[in-house]
Amino acid sequence: MNRLMVSVSAGALLALSATSVAAQRAPDEPTATTVDEVIVTAQRREQAAQDVGIALSVLSGESLTQQGVTNVNQLQNATPNLEVEPAFGGGAAQFRMRGVGFQDYASNNSPTVGVYVNEVAYPVPVMTQGLIFDIDRVEVLRGPQGTLYGRNTTGGAISFVTKRPTEDLSAGLMTEWGSHNLFRGEGYVSGPLAETLRGRLAVSTEQGGAWQRNRDTGESLGDADRTGARALLEWTPNETFTALLDVHGGVDKSENQGLYLISDLHTGAINRPSYLIPADKDRSKTGWGLSQRFADAIGRDVNAKPGRDNSSWGASLNANLALKGMNLSSITSYETLDRSEYGDWDSSASVEADTFFGSDVNVLSQELRLASDNDSPLTWVAGFYYSKQDLNERYFSDFIDIYGTYAQVTYDQKVESWSLFGQAEYAFSERWKAILGLRYEEETRELEGFGSAFGGATALPPTSVDTKMTPLTGKAALEFKPADNVLIYGSASRGAKSGGFTTYNTGDSSGIEPFDPEILWAYELGFKADPSRAVQINGAAYYYDYNGQQVLSAVCGANGPVGRFTNADSKIYGAELEGVFRPTTGLRISQNLSYKKGEYTDFVDLNIGACQQTPPVTAYIDKSGQNIPFPAWSYGGSVSYDWTVSGFAVTAEANYSYRDEYPSWLGAKYDVEAYWLANASITVGPEDADWSIAFWARNLFDQDYDLTRNFFTSADIAQPGRPRTIGARLTLRY
Repeated sequence: MNRLMVSVSAGALLALSATSVAAQRAPDEPTATTVDEVIVTAQRREQAAQDVGIALSVLSGESLTQQGVTNVNQLQNATPNLEVEPAFGGGAAQFRMRGVGFQDYASNNSPTVGVYVNEVAYPVPVMTQGLIFDIDRVEVLRGPQGTLYGRNTTGGAISFVTKRPTEDLSAGLMTEWGSHNLFRGEGYVSGPLAETLRGRLAVSTEQGGAWQRNRDTGESLGDADRTGARALLEWTPNETFTALLDVHGGVDKSENQGLYLISDLHTGAINRPSYLIPADKDRSKTGWGLSQRFADAIGRDVNAKPGRDNSSWGASLNANLALKGMNLSSITSYETLDRSEYGDWDSSASVEADTFFGSDVNVLSQELRLASDNDSPLTWVAGFYYSKQDLNERYFSDFIDIYGTYAQVTYDQKVESWSLFGQAEYAFSERWKAILGLRYEEETRELEGFGSAFGGATALPPTSVDTKMTPLTGKAALEFKPADNVLIYGSASRGAKSGGFTTYNTGDSSGIEPFDPEILWAYELGFKADPSRAVQINGAAYYYDYNGQQVLSAVCGANGPVGRFTNADSKIYGAELEGVFRPTTGLRISQNLSYKKGEYTDFVDLNIGACQQTPPVTAYIDKSGQNIPFPAWSYGGSVSYDWTVSGFAVTAEANYSYRDEYPSWLGAKYDVEAYWLANASITVGPEDADWSIAFWARNLFDQDYDLTRNFFTSADIAQPGRPRTIGARLTLRY
């Protein structure tokens, strides 16, 4: 398996797409104008999504395929109030949900949003960047999580559930071709291996797709070259015991997405005569270049393109034993990632912001859960979780054309945590239910042998530091059903995120002084309603009291500002509204709208402008009362229509999303402008055959947009989104 096939549990509103619609609980048989039922495991048992009083979005595997989602980052265009920012266009994903996020391109700190695959946590964000394939569904949960499973998060959780082995022999193949020589293939075979044993093997690959060109040489950049595989064995020797073994792996040798210059770059001041590289007016233009010394240090050819050479593999064993009135579950997992990634962050042949990440990550975890299994008004789950992470990191930066040297950072980090968690629900009448959950956790993070040096000079003395957190977190909620088709819920929850270290401050060991854990108090009021069999509307409003929010700030070094994390206090509030409609036979319409706003209540930040002067000046700005920089509005939806023509089934589908302006804490130059994206497809296949062909267009109106903007040394850069692509998909099933 590759690094991103998922599983989930816990969350709040139902975010709907054409093929991921909400639950209908009427006793009648569904009709062509009935909102489909969606079953989730958000509370560690199967429930209709409309019966779960938490903010929850569900997308099916078919919906992910329709929208061209092959990477977790692309979920932001299919889910309200979720943003995933690729740091400097590289492999480090920065997740933000309902405004709760963490901007870090290093590998050592924990994210605010947890990512799970078949109930196994991926606690290092770079581990989430593999292919998504053979997915049954993805559940996106908003708000603090941790009283029902695994890890503690402040923002939410993204959980992928892969397809399981089948009782009968089945197989399938999907091939897809698109613009810029894009190819994607996926196949599976599934079925019984013995009387009590079933298996499933799935493989996927993505190749090509480069649409950018080197502005000097015309070489292409951006071809994908990633492959993943997953093998599942499900053993059911009797009615009370089931075990699922999941063995998976992936290889990613893709070229990086290129960056482009948003400002003129004046370069070559030290090792060659100064010259000017004008700002790019065309987002398809990019550039790169390596010095021989740096190429030798990172094991690359001097003419290598920015890209990665990553490999990952892992295994998990999920065992379930039915006891009298209870279920005992055990999830044992081991995940590893070997990362080797070179990025050119000055987007030019100049050598002043070339970077390399060499990471070896190993994660071992064990979870035990005991849950009730009866029809009593009281249901409960209690569990124990243990995790151990080992990270060996090398981070190099080449500044030879601007500072005459290159830099290197090396360290090891060990993280060990254990926790006890539990949640109980009590229905004290047919209409009222109370929920109470608690979690206690102890986590220690140790940074060992941190060394920092410039260009072969003697490193700063290796330093070791540690930080520990022991938070008590939990949740209290009340649910009320004034009618069978209406659920109203309110909750108060407390989540925590680990402290950590700023590890990329080359030549300045003060950067690794730990920043504190953050605590988020979340208050939410929501509803889920089915006013008719053809209409479903869900909504939620929330208020977050953020204590010790981990904020990217900076220290003023000899050559200007250098990033460093600090803690601040803030508040965030917002609302979400979602609906799905089936007004007539064959027609499905879904809509979602979200708004959020945040404000610092106590935050003293470095004055970046003063530090960028010559010589740099250390000064500070009180940002208390200022807005937290994140997009305020998001909007999305889909429309699909099914009909038959001469024995052929036809589906026409369109989906669209809007992302509001993303203001930057670095200044207006780095603001990401608002943008719309629209996709469309038409699928045709015989009603009595298991094959179909689809024609699709993504970014239908060829919208120019950026995913992130930033600067590194003197280069102002942005990562552009993909232009319009068109293609075809052939699907065969047996």
